Amino acid sequence: QVQLVESGGGLVQAGGSLRLSCVASGRTSSINLLGWYRQAPGNQRELVAGISSFGSTNYAGSVKGRFTISRDNAKNTVSLQMNNLKVEDTAVYYCRMGKTPTTWGPSDYWGQGTQVTVSS
Repeated sequence: QVQLVESGGGLVQAGGSLRLSCVASGRTSSINLLGWYRQAPGNQRELVAGISSFGSTNYAGSVKGRFTISRDNAKNTVSLQMNNLKVEDTAVYYCRMGKTPTTWGPSDYWGQGTQVTVSS
């Protein structure tokens, strides 16, 4: 089993920056694909950014150029640097860790979520 703990959420004005971090503990040898998802009230949970075990990344179109995902395998962490935040980025952000190098699955691990609120 893997436990994920997120940190770094908070309240920021539009145009500001936040950095989210997610630390994994437990059976971390099973960790492969990593990513950040978000869910705003009334919306479905959506992929924000993902990074494979090989280091390749993908981003939602709405955050491309503003957000950067990174991973540190030695520290079992995945981070999300969020710059030029917009009001529409307001959501609960979740860390997800997969069990394969490139594919998400139904038994992946999820963090408890961290709130990001962007004010105008």
